[in-house]
Amino acid sequence: MRIAIISDIHSNLEALLATKCELEHLDVDRIICLGDVVGYGASPEACCALIRNMTEITLLGNHDAAVSRRMDYGAYYEAARQVLDWTAAQLSSPNLAWLRSLPYAYRFGDLCFSHGAPLRPEAYEYIFTIEQLEELLPHYEALSEVTFIGHSHMSKAFALSEGGEFFEARDPIVSIQPGRKYVISVGSIGQPRDYDNRSCFVVYDTAKRIAQFHRVEYDIETSARRIFEADLALNFGKRLFLGI
Repeated sequence: MRIAIISDIHSNLEALLATKCELEHLDVDRIICLGDVVGYGASPEACCALIRNMTEITLLGNHDAAVSRRMDYGAYYEAARQVLDWTAAQLSSPNLAWLRSLPYAYRFGDLCFSHGAPLRPEAYEYIFTIEQLEELLPHYEALSEVTFIGHSHMSKAFALSEGGEFFEARDPIVSIQPGRKYVISVGSIGQPRDYDNRSCFVVYDTAKRIAQFHRVEYDIETSARRIFEADLALNFGKRLFLGI
């Protein structure tokens, strides 16, 4: 089985459409979204509709939780709060109800899917450094063999062993080896932050035990223009060009 794992669309319709087109050529059996369908971008309603049609499973990201009033976002910085309020006003009642219904995590065989760190998915904790990965070691036995996460908008893959060894894989293809547990951060469709402005997602082949990162170019100019025309914070559009 080939599973496509996408995350952090952030209301970027142009990026999502380009990714959908790419996925149609990759012969995948399932599409799982790790959350943050909304937030930052200017096309929340269209992205919710498309994700609902595309994916078999969608998880609750922190921006989804905020917009659907499943978490308090009063501590977020002002521009982020403003776009969340704006997004909630744009969404139809059915899509708000859908966001409200999403689960925090999903397991399939020895695979785990979570928006943030898997131990407390509702806390939305980050894993993008070895130091953050180390916090999982006392819970090694409870971890799935492979955990797919989003949240950081970075494309990274980590492996750890019960003996306390840590590895960061830097190749776009990650081979899953016995005797290790893996945490794969799948990157972002709509707002990459690893200095590559292309959309990023992962396809995992359960038979070959290989996870492969894919990058897709999209119409950044149109996506950014939508943000500017909606009078959202300029930085949400400008950063798309830089991938930060």
